[in-house]
Amino acid sequence: MKINILDSQGNKKKEIETPVFDGKIREDIVQKVAEVEKVRQPYSPFPLAGKQYSAAGKIRHGRRRWKTAAGRGISRVPRKIFWRRGTQFYWEGATISGTRGGRRAHPPKILGMINTKKINKKEAKLAFLSALALTSSIEHVNKKYETLEGKKLEIKLPIVVEDSVVKLKTKEFLNSIEKMLGPAAELAIQKKKVRHGKGKMRGRKYRKSAGALFVIGKGEEMKMSGIEIKKASELRVGDLASNGARLTIYTEKAIKDLEERLEGKNKEEKETKKVKKKQAIKKKKESN
Repeated sequence: MKINILDSQGNKKKEIETPVFDGKIREDIVQKVAEVEKVRQPYSPFPLAGKQYSAAGKIRHGRRRWKTAAGRGISRVPRKIFWRRGTQFYWEGATISGTRGGRRAHPPKILGMINTKKINKKEAKLAFLSALALTSSIEHVNKKYETLEGKKLEIKLPIVVEDSVVKLKTKEFLNSIEKMLGPAAELAIQKKKVRHGKGKMRGRKYRKSAGALFVIGKGEEMKMSGIEIKKASELRVGDLASNGARLTIYTEKAIKDLEERLEGKNKEEKETKKVKKKQAIKKKKESN
């Protein structure tokens, strides 16, 4: 695929040919791999919550036994004992969720939050190539950003810029993005707003839009608030195309790194095939 390299003013500087964006688009496999890559922070209440009361003892549930509630006209709720006089007890409901200081009824469980899903190597490679191809498709990028109220982006994708753009200062960089993307520049910068509802009280007060993804190469460094920056070597399927194709800008160095990354995977596959063939030949010779 032939792609244009743009300068900081958004003008075409040169043209190169690369196989990075030639992958077959498979949205189903991309979404499958993006789901596997998700990491959720496990959380749960303290295991002994609601069971650490200082009062001694606990009511039994047997019938016609000493120290039980049978025949006393009270419900068989778990209770803790505060004091007793002979066979007379002073109980108070405890432990269960319906009592004061009791444990939660159905608390979140850590085991349900640990992602144990796996993916095949060939599927993972196909998904990565497909995610790269999605970022070069204007149709799929338009689907992702439906919040533009009927407007459509008119940009030539993929957007690849020269390496000198990385060295620009914040104001210069934002100006160059406006020149490159035109009306799509408003999508590139992440917007932060207060969340609706009770989520504000639960540690997620703000919502942030996806914005553009800026992919840099090895040896390049950049810090910019409002735009997510990733290195080509650390790029994942979820970064490029989780719930649709993301607006992505690549540097020329990043394209070269991606080419090397894809070539490296092909070499590994060839080597493993050779090893398997040798092992199969040895087994045949030994059996004969």
